[in-house]
Amino acid sequence: MAVQRLPSTPGSAAVSRSVRAGGLLTAVLLTMAAVTTAAGCGGGDDKPVADVSDRQKLAWKACPAPSGSQGGTANKAPGNDWECATLRAPLDYTAPKGETIDIAMIRAKATDPAHRIGSLVFNFGGPGGSGVTTLPAFADDYKKLRTRYDLVSFDPRGVGRSSGVTCLGDKELDAYYAADATPDTKEKQRALVDRVAQYATACAKHSGKILPYVGTTNAARDMDLMRQVLGEEKLHYFGVSYGTELGGVYAHLFPDRVGRALFDGVVDPTSDPVQGSLGQAKGFQLALGNYMEACVKTSDNCPTEQQIGDLLRRLEKKPIPGSGGRLLTRSLATGGIAQSLYSKDFWDYLTEGLEDAGNGDGRLLLSLSDSMNGRGQDGRYSSLQSSLNAITCADSAQRYTTAEVEGKVPEFRKASAVFGDFMAWSLTQCTGWPVKGEWQTPDVSAKGAAPILVVGNTGDPATPYEGAQRMAQQLGTGVGVELTFRGQGHGAYDSGNACVKGAVDAYLLEGTVPQAGKICS
Repeated sequence: MAVQRLPSTPGSAAVSRSVRAGGLLTAVLLTMAAVTTAAGCGGGDDKPVADVSDRQKLAWKACPAPSGSQGGTANKAPGNDWECATLRAPLDYTAPKGETIDIAMIRAKATDPAHRIGSLVFNFGGPGGSGVTTLPAFADDYKKLRTRYDLVSFDPRGVGRSSGVTCLGDKELDAYYAADATPDTKEKQRALVDRVAQYATACAKHSGKILPYVGTTNAARDMDLMRQVLGEEKLHYFGVSYGTELGGVYAHLFPDRVGRALFDGVVDPTSDPVQGSLGQAKGFQLALGNYMEACVKTSDNCPTEQQIGDLLRRLEKKPIPGSGGRLLTRSLATGGIAQSLYSKDFWDYLTEGLEDAGNGDGRLLLSLSDSMNGRGQDGRYSSLQSSLNAITCADSAQRYTTAEVEGKVPEFRKASAVFGDFMAWSLTQCTGWPVKGEWQTPDVSAKGAAPILVVGNTGDPATPYEGAQRMAQQLGTGVGVELTFRGQGHGAYDSGNACVKGAVDAYLLEGTVPQAGKICS
């Protein structure tokens, strides 16, 4: 990746679960078509005003195959269990009778309707991941929850079929992600700044109409409209990674409408972009150390951190062949290494990919990096990273200069020799962005809300464990209930740990709130 932050979410985590299901080469996100655009309906004589109220009716019907902007893991519809609909929402909530935006939704009805609780709405993070493609792909993980809930997810505004943000073309993105993301000279810094500016200009050109409206606050308002149109008194919610931030903002805006809510793989709401990126650098470094420690117990060809660093420095000077005529650069290799740390199930791929790269074969690390960036085997990109960029910059008010970033590089290098430079320079992501950000940090205080179960994983690279405690504290006394999982990978519910799954299921299905501070290992 070039200058994009590592996803605190499962644009990558979802892909990592798909690798468990079907193998690496079939797991990369597929893209096939152009994005949709925001649908505008004014009050002209020949056009009725679109209904964006809670009285609108959802027209559920068979789901189409994933679009290119969604980047589905297979080019086929999800099957008869699933139905799709479109929610119509105001593009700008301060002008509710103005233009509108379509929000793509998907659901599978509860299998035990006699004991149905309601709808359970999922957000799998990113920001930028398509819930419409992710939920059916991993629905087996939620079979028990489906007995009493309709499983529901959606593409948030600016993602996938919900007017997915588009910026550069596929060939341009190949070059963008391959470019030097860790500049060590003034000339390279200027080149990075120029690339970021060109990217922002392209986003404004192709998606400028919706860029001011794709932030988390508007997505939370969409979820409340969704709740009402689904006929639910409360929002029952399952948020993963960035989805925990979205859930926290929802709880702040609508504390009296929170039902049973789970936050898994928790974003630290108190961190500004510097603190967040530094936390990720430390988190991925921790995960890398855990990987190397585990590797030597089962393999004779485990890399050392020195060897990984040497490989990255060699790739910066001389990239190696990947696939399809593309080269594996340092930036792409760093993204591939990070991708493999989202799940223990990727660790064998990392060992193999590093060994191959050491021998001049960059194909495996390039495939891992492509998964991180939302590139399909056909060479086409989903909206994953462009949506991530747009939502991040619509939220975060901070804009960093190269001088500011350069001054922080030593601290980042101390946090991680492998990921430090990469994460430091990702702070330029929103420099020159055409839309101002909303906040320094999100407000997730939710006094009066029902208990929210907050699950932190001690080995989580993308959303470090400390974020769970801080989220629970910020939600407020009696609201945030923290559960600790002593494990590895991003998130906890899908880790296979029976203790975590049992506690979460008991809460969501029976309303049994675990004791605060419960530990699962």
